[in-house]
Amino acid sequence: QVQLVESGGGLVQPGGSLRLSCAPSGIILRINTMGWYRQAPGKQRELVATITSGSVTNYADSVKGRFTISRDNAKNTVYLQMNSLKPEDTAVYYCNAQNVQTWDGRNDYWGQGTQVTVSS
Repeated sequence: QVQLVESGGGLVQPGGSLRLSCAPSGIILRINTMGWYRQAPGKQRELVATITSGSVTNYADSVKGRFTISRDNAKNTVYLQMNSLKPEDTAVYYCNAQNVQTWDGRNDYWGQGTQVTVSS
């Protein structure tokens, strides 16, 4: 069973930075797209950024120029560098991995979520 383990959330002041990491447990043969989504209280989960195995990236308009997604294919790890954080970035951030190939087949997975709070 694959689990996505997230780390790096926390409390930061407006204008500050945080770096999120997400890595899967288990034996992974290949992962297609990895990404980050977020969900603020009372709102639907929304896309933040995704990155393909070929490093093609996609960002929500609200984070362009402030957030950078990257991945280490050798470690199957995805990162989200968040700079110039704003209070409206406050949310639970979820890691997502699509078309995860293991010896048991192919599936999509979500992490358990990590809280990011931007407040003075």
